[in-house]
Amino acid sequence: MLQSLTSNSCVRLIQTHKSTWYFVFLVLGYFLYLIFGAVVFSSVELPYEDLLRQELRAIKKQFLQDNECLSEERLEEFLEKALEASNYGVSILNNASANWNWDFTSALFFASTVLSTTGYGHTAPLSDGGKAFCIVYSVIGIPFTLLFLTAVVQRIMVFSTRRPIMYIHSRWGLSKPLVAIVHATLLAMLAVSCFFLIPAAIFSALEENWNFLESFYFCFISLSTIGLGDYVPGESFNQKFRELYKVGITVYLILGLIVMLVVLETFCELQQLKQLRKVFYLKKEKPQDRVAILEHDHLSFTTVSDRATSLHEDKTHPFEGVPVLVSHSGDDPMIQ
Repeated sequence: MLQSLTSNSCVRLIQTHKSTWYFVFLVLGYFLYLIFGAVVFSSVELPYEDLLRQELRAIKKQFLQDNECLSEERLEEFLEKALEASNYGVSILNNASANWNWDFTSALFFASTVLSTTGYGHTAPLSDGGKAFCIVYSVIGIPFTLLFLTAVVQRIMVFSTRRPIMYIHSRWGLSKPLVAIVHATLLAMLAVSCFFLIPAAIFSALEENWNFLESFYFCFISLSTIGLGDYVPGESFNQKFRELYKVGITVYLILGLIVMLVVLETFCELQQLKQLRKVFYLKKEKPQDRVAILEHDHLSFTTVSDRATSLHEDKTHPFEGVPVLVSHSGDDPMIQ
């Protein structure tokens, strides 16, 4: 009997707070996914990092042996300065001295990466004034960019998603959820082809040291606004039409980001995904429950008010309702 009552209470507790339990499982799943990614990245990349470290130590040791007049301290000082400059996008190599990081087209490319929060990190402001302006420019520009993208995506969604789905649903009488799923799949395939596969082929042809995988990797990292900065187009030696190339990349990033948002919004409007999201959300208060709560509060307030009124009347007329003693003969000394 006790076990039955306990199990029934547990089931009732789980049913009552179902969305909370789903949310807890969602949080745990997210952190487990983070740990899974860390384990995979560490196991895959750590051996390559160790191999690169050993190779660099061997090259440094061989260089010091070939140049005995140079001390290790001077070499360390030179390398530290060179690496610090490289972090700001300035290289001392002869084949990179012809490229400027802050001409107009490069600055335009940098501004687009800042406003889209891609931030490759290959170029950064050098001066204090540039850093201060970058902060102010970002504080104003990022919300402005979000407003711009929201307005553009909202208008595109009308013609790219909502009207086609309604037209097919009303013309052929097909199920609206089925039409929405097929439409979202075709739209995603079109976006992948036009903004990942084709640009990856173009980048692999224009960039000398990039293969197709590296080009596709750059497209995905850029349009997902991850922006690691390990691959940046237009930075190779003697890049042809570099200014025009940088402007084209800027346009590609903006258009690609808009298309990605359109695809994501299309999938978010699917009925199946809406139902899935509702599992983890807090349930909204129903109108009936709200009316019941208001009626209960009104009843409680009315009861308290009536009690207060009654108490006030009792204080005002303390002897009301008490029988009065009357002596017709007038000889009662107590009444006199």
